[in-house]
Amino acid sequence: MNEKNRIVSSEDEQLILVDSSDNEVGHLSKALCHDGGGVLHRAFSLFLFSESGELLLQKRSETKRLWPGFWSNSCCSHPRRGESMDTATARRLNDELNIDTSLQHVYQFCYTANFGEAGSENELCHVYLGTVDGDPQPNNSEISSVRFLSSNKLEQELNDSPQRFTPWFKQEWQELNSRYREQLARYCDPV
Repeated sequence: MNEKNRIVSSEDEQLILVDSSDNEVGHLSKALCHDGGGVLHRAFSLFLFSESGELLLQKRSETKRLWPGFWSNSCCSHPRRGESMDTATARRLNDELNIDTSLQHVYQFCYTANFGEAGSENELCHVYLGTVDGDPQPNNSEISSVRFLSSNKLEQELNDSPQRFTPWFKQEWQELNSRYREQLARYCDPV
């Protein structure tokens, strides 16, 4: 069973550096990957939906280096050196939410986002969709709170208070609703 405050990530862990085609080109610590303008590395974002089609959102812990206290998608992280995407996504779902589920890969894209002096994201991110049964049990070292929200309510919050959400989440949600509506419709009502 996942402990609610267990430390599951470190600035020293080795991430996978990639080129814009997602070819592995090396490894670097998580800290150095996010310093300054960042170094392009492999990442993933998971969007998990309840049986009724509501999206599980997480509010990032206040101890996070980048975007602390911001609302974001269900789970996002990085595969570590030598780790497959399947292993990494399963590990993080357990580490952050104490759940296990199957995932559907939808697309991948490169993005950068700067968080002032704290550093930047510079990622080739793989986006997945999946479902969640029951109540997730968030790890407080990673997540300060979770909630489920319908697509319409989420869209209203994104319009009213976009500054409360992480930049990658806003970009991915918009992309899912515009270019991947058919895949998204298997889980929820697209906006």
